[in-house]
Amino acid sequence: MLVKKSLHSLTGKLILTIGTLMVVGSSIFWYFLFRHQETELIQNYVKYGHSFVDYVKKSTRYGMLTFQQLLIQQTVEAIGSAEGVLRVRIFDSKGKIAYSSDKKDIGAVVDKKSPICISCHSSGDNRPKDTPTVLISKDNRDFRVLNIVQPILNEAACYTSSCHAHSKEQRVLGLVEANLSLALLDKSIKNQGLAITVYVLVFLFVISVVLCTILWNFVSTPVSLLMRGMEKVAGGDLDYHLDIKTKDEIGELAQAFNAMTSDLKKAKSELVEWGNTLEKKVQEKTEAIHRAQAQLIHSEKLASLGRMAAGVAHEINSPLTGIVTFGHLLLKKFPPGSEENEDLQVIIDQANRCSTIIKGLLGFARASAAEKAPTNINDVIDHSLNIVKNKADFFNIKIVTNFDDFLSKVKADSSQLQQVFLNMIMNAADAMEGKGSITVTTRNIRDNSGDWVEVEFRDTGPGIDNENLAKIFEPFFTTKPVGKGTGLGLAVSHGIVQEHGGSISVKTKRGEGTSFFIKLPAYKETP
Repeated sequence: MLVKKSLHSLTGKLILTIGTLMVVGSSIFWYFLFRHQETELIQNYVKYGHSFVDYVKKSTRYGMLTFQQLLIQQTVEAIGSAEGVLRVRIFDSKGKIAYSSDKKDIGAVVDKKSPICISCHSSGDNRPKDTPTVLISKDNRDFRVLNIVQPILNEAACYTSSCHAHSKEQRVLGLVEANLSLALLDKSIKNQGLAITVYVLVFLFVISVVLCTILWNFVSTPVSLLMRGMEKVAGGDLDYHLDIKTKDEIGELAQAFNAMTSDLKKAKSELVEWGNTLEKKVQEKTEAIHRAQAQLIHSEKLASLGRMAAGVAHEINSPLTGIVTFGHLLLKKFPPGSEENEDLQVIIDQANRCSTIIKGLLGFARASAAEKAPTNINDVIDHSLNIVKNKADFFNIKIVTNFDDFLSKVKADSSQLQQVFLNMIMNAADAMEGKGSITVTTRNIRDNSGDWVEVEFRDTGPGIDNENLAKIFEPFFTTKPVGKGTGLGLAVSHGIVQEHGGSISVKTKRGEGTSFFIKLPAYKETP
């Protein structure tokens, strides 16, 4: 299949990017390799130069000890005539050329500003150095020249010789200078550079051919097949299948493409089926909306009933106040211990009890803004139990409290917490159908997130089914009969606890009861 290629294609961009990196990387690698080899060759030549100068010194040593100047000159000329040796000179301690392979230089004094003087003398010191110096220069030649200068050090044979003895304190007697041609080295380096260049070009060519082949077979062709598949699917052919079985990312993409076409085909079939059964689904959704609307109406009725009950409780509270007041007035007319006094005391106690229940009902029903303050959870639970324990639904229910006497306080709205606790107690009673026991436990706990106060409500009811457990905090979800519950109690309680920075969790086992755990952050009083 012919595929159009350009620098804007994926293959073109990959070739350009990888090729550029290879050219740059190879060039840098070969450049440093070439420089490294050149440095090693020069270092070897320098070692050879030092060995050559040592050879000159050893060859002329006998002539110097016996002061045979002609022998020394002949030796220097013979050594200087060797191939690759440009010049050999021997200087005395005053900078005068005593011997040279070129007789014209003998007797000349080197200028103090010449490179050989500058390199052999320390700054501000007229005495020559006692260490060798090396200088590579080109001057006006077509090749480089290696200049090596080594000092002739004074030794016992020199300052004890009878012919021309030197003082023992004079350390450097003179210098030996040799200029060696680096023409062969320069030629070798040049040829090596050309060879490396050819190797790099051949290497890049071979790698480029291999890279293009790999990209064509493993990238360009599969991508082109994917593009053709997308065009087929866009044209409505959902039966098109890509036959790419590689185990790389392209293969995974092809598998994903085939899975996508299968899902699209399935979705298309479902849409057709959905269109055929649209009327049935609309009817089901309409019935669900009607059920939700009925629940909302029922909730509104309950809210209205709550407001009416609060109004009735308020009206009942006024006569009860009158009964208590006149009861106390009548007590004064009968002596203590009399039957009339005891009857009046019963009337007053029962009226006060009714008044307390009505006040709790009013406090629960009254809508007020949340006012958070340090609150004792044990007290709130006591007040909640006092409201419900005299109801007929609780006559056969045993209520057990396990309060922590050293329970930490929480910063909360006591009326909202009372609403939560009442909902937990009422739900437990409904679950047990008026028979069983409710255990309320408070405790201090600590975990990685800090200190908490935990309240546990445990009942002996039938438990909650697993399929309903994940939905119990959803609004309007209830398992109670119609008219018995609205499905808002746990949802509202969950919201109140979350607003106080806490959480509600539940543990249940079918046939063994349910435990609700309310965890609230402990309040830390600042001194």
